[in-house]
Amino acid sequence: MTAEPNPVVGPVETPDAVVEPAETPTAPADLARALEAILMVADEPQSIVGLATGLGAPVAAVRHTIEQLVADYDGEDGGIRRGFELREVGGGWRIYVRPEHDTVVRDFVSTQNPSRLSQAALETLAVIAYKQPISRGQVASIRAVNVDSVVRTLLGRGLITEAFTDPETGAIHYETTDLLLQQLGINSLDELPHISPLLDDGSEGFDDLR
Repeated sequence: MTAEPNPVVGPVETPDAVVEPAETPTAPADLARALEAILMVADEPQSIVGLATGLGAPVAAVRHTIEQLVADYDGEDGGIRRGFELREVGGGWRIYVRPEHDTVVRDFVSTQNPSRLSQAALETLAVIAYKQPISRGQVASIRAVNVDSVVRTLLGRGLITEAFTDPETGAIHYETTDLLLQQLGINSLDELPHISPLLDDGSEGFDDLR
């Protein structure tokens, strides 16, 4: 009797595309590295359940790994306390610069990135200045475009900051900083031209963006 050849494990072919098999981190170290990679690029706090679903890992394992990362970054058990921290905000987790390093980071970004803001960044900054505190989704609704990268740029320049996180939706609301006033040469936002009533309130559209 002729033995049948062993099946080859590989990409699953579909009529439209070739889908690579998903790789689920199984070892604790692999899960920790995968979580770090996601949290390093996340713009919004990530829930335990969302992280577990995205990685195909048990919720309990993700929660335990998050706790270990927090302890590691905080320098527990004799380790080095990092300049960043893993913080729970609005029901999710995100990596933040530690508050004591805010000034250093702001000054570095200001000196290393002297280039002018793009038109898109200026328009987004104007919306935030007039409508603050305002969520990213509301800004996107007013401008009718995605503003994720622009908001990151403004945060990096120190022109805006996170004011608070809505406890119900998890949406981060932004406001301008004193650095913006310095750049504009004014003492308060009251000195801005009165065009705020002409702007949409951002209450419609882009509801999935926060």
